[in-house]
Amino acid sequence: MENASKRVEDQLDKELVVYIDGNHYPKSQAKVSVYDHGLLYGDGVFEGIRAYNGVVFKLKEHVDRLYRSAHAIMLNIPLSKEEMIQALLETLRKNKLKDSYIRLLVTRGIGDLGLDPRKCPKPSVIIITDAISLHADGAEENGITTMLSWVRRNPVDSTTHEIKSLNYLNSILAKIEANTNGYDEALCLESNGYVAEGVGENLFIVKNGELITPPPSTGALAGITAEVVVNLAVKLGYKLTVTNLTPFMLFTADEAFFTGTAMEMMPIREVNKRRIGSGKPGPVTKKLLVEFRKIIQDPANGVKI
Repeated sequence: MENASKRVEDQLDKELVVYIDGNHYPKSQAKVSVYDHGLLYGDGVFEGIRAYNGVVFKLKEHVDRLYRSAHAIMLNIPLSKEEMIQALLETLRKNKLKDSYIRLLVTRGIGDLGLDPRKCPKPSVIIITDAISLHADGAEENGITTMLSWVRRNPVDSTTHEIKSLNYLNSILAKIEANTNGYDEALCLESNGYVAEGVGENLFIVKNGELITPPPSTGALAGITAEVVVNLAVKLGYKLTVTNLTPFMLFTADEAFFTGTAMEMMPIREVNKRRIGSGKPGPVTKKLLVEFRKIIQDPANGVKI
């Protein structure tokens, strides 16, 4: 037993550790049951969070959204919000990470092979602190290509993306289509044909110096990074309109960009082979990017590790 414990301790020194239900495990040993309903049915919720230079950006806002998503699917998280925050910070400390992409998950927990959530007596909490890279170097300077996917966003009376659930098949199908057609990302329409969002990002366009973004009624997630950009735009004096976006409005925009925790702020240079504006990040996007970088590096906008 002592030798086994020593092996785990040695591995903890060499690998990143993952928090699972109160314990930390080396990445290679971090496992969940095959009977966990998060695996079997995508029954659970999650958050993607960033840490910059020793500060977890908008941590409280992310935790609040996690609990809202859990409430919507009647999932009782077994930790208080403060306990969740401390568990996340402790995991970062154990991994000695000052800059990190954090994945916080709560699954319905272990049950049987049926759908009934009542068969899952205890939800499971998982915290992963690692890194993420979505696009090649230079994407932020040059912009990325996108396409409108045939995959429609789930409506708001269905498994809406307003809930940040573990079931992302809707987004994955759109991402597969983008991959197979040689585009960097996909854009999803809602059931009436309005543009909702990217596969995991909120969308903004710029027309005549005005920012326009779709409403949550399209089924899009109320993004925390999007909210930061909205507040920043208002502070800088840009007019912002929340309204339905048609594909035509997107094709003829002066500028366009994505926002999201993993994506951060990413300019879009092309949609379905149609160049957006000059085909390069425009002046409004570039100004917002500069100011956005300042915000995410400001310790006042997060929680210290």
